[in-house]
Amino acid sequence: MDAAGLVGLSGLSGRIPPDHTRIRRIVSMAFNLARIKKLEPEIRKLAIRMIEELKAGKRHAELIAELAYDLPALVIFKLLGVPDSDVAQVKSWAESRLLLTWGDLDEEAQMLHAENMVRYWNYCQKLVSDRKESVQDDLPGDLVALQAEGHEITDREIAAICYSQLFAGHETTTSLIGNGIRELLVHPESWEAIKEDKTRIPKAVDEVLRYSPSILSWRRKCKIASEVGGVMIPEGANILLVMGSGNRDEEVFENGESFDITRKNAGTHLSFGSGIHFCLGSPLAKLEFKVVLEELTTRIPTLQLTPNQTFTFAPNTSFRAPQALQVQW
Repeated sequence: MDAAGLVGLSGLSGRIPPDHTRIRRIVSMAFNLARIKKLEPEIRKLAIRMIEELKAGKRHAELIAELAYDLPALVIFKLLGVPDSDVAQVKSWAESRLLLTWGDLDEEAQMLHAENMVRYWNYCQKLVSDRKESVQDDLPGDLVALQAEGHEITDREIAAICYSQLFAGHETTTSLIGNGIRELLVHPESWEAIKEDKTRIPKAVDEVLRYSPSILSWRRKCKIASEVGGVMIPEGANILLVMGSGNRDEEVFENGESFDITRKNAGTHLSFGSGIHFCLGSPLAKLEFKVVLEELTTRIPTLQLTPNQTFTFAPNTSFRAPQALQVQW
């Protein structure tokens, strides 16, 4: 396989200033609240269609496969201009990226998923080159237009943004929906509360993000010897930041081990990161889950977990979400 041109470019999360500052400023101009708001009717239409399809003629479903897996992918692909015919292929490449980066694979599996990464990168480069030939109303189209106006961003940097967004923009939202519905049904009083009063949904979304985040931990390297919480961390040390633990810090969150959708400060969680690397896509992820909950509580109000099921989670260092979620009504 021709891997010419494949480079380890990060979209934003792995970059540092000044490149990070320059690229994030340009991406923020394109990936703004107006573009996210523009997607809301499409998100609602997708949610309604998928919920009606999964409940048609039956009283049970597997919510990850039948709702949570595809909806965020279709939304982010709409944002990035990926046609529906390519969705299954690109989704499988994203799965390869997760396993190759955070999994524990044997040599044969590493080769298989590495080849998929080459295909993935080439696809992202084509997204950019296609926008240069034909204007499209999507994120890569906006970035190409900003580049043409004189903003300093290269074709490879635009492709790297697409490369990261095609993964980060939907895998983590799939996890948010799966984790969130599971927690709300494990705590049925919370499901009843949002069903009776949908204005409670935004706070419920933040509490899910705090209590059961899509990303529990992230890897970093200590650049300067530092002391954190009375513990010395030497320069060059590899660090695993466990945000999931921080989200339950009793000094910040009273009864942090309890799931409480009325919690006033749930929105101060660490699940979208902090500082210069705070997740640009957080409003989109929260909007998607909010719409899903609004439509689910309306269309399947008696939703509950199928009894006696065992939840399984993909083995990796950072991501946590149920691989299946059996429900009935």
